[in-house]
Amino acid sequence: MMLSRHGLEVRVPAGWEGKVFRLPGTGPTLHAANFPLPSHDGNFGAHATSAMGDDGVFIAVVEFDARLAGQGLFAGQGLPLPLRPRDVSPRALQRLIRGRYGVQRFFTEGGRAFCLYAVIGSRPSRDALIRRANDFLGALRIARRTSASTEAG
Repeated sequence: MMLSRHGLEVRVPAGWEGKVFRLPGTGPTLHAANFPLPSHDGNFGAHATSAMGDDGVFIAVVEFDARLAGQGLFAGQGLPLPLRPRDVSPRALQRLIRGRYGVQRFFTEGGRAFCLYAVIGSRPSRDALIRRANDFLGALRIARRTSASTEAG
């Protein structure tokens, strides 16, 4: 299935779910996972990551205010790939969950400021789950910000 909304485009692999949504006062958010996503969740997927199994992969790509693009945390240009097993840590999680590892990276793409947040389980291995996350993220395309784009608050 091809998912394309708010300038975010990706082919969602078989067995995965994906959605792009926008919460009031925020920029677009992409959620994708290799398990069923809850119908409603926050930008960083607190409900999804609480429900995921040990073989889960959850990805959130959250857009921030365009004025932050290229500045401070968002200075890095381009989607920060590949993720590596050594990049993930339980300390990167919003809430510690046994057997879960996360990574958070800030970047600018196409004049747009983003945070990538990925959470993986522990089975079959961190290496295998990071490969699945990288495969998904490698197919993600982010369109350049246009003057018609609404800025996030």
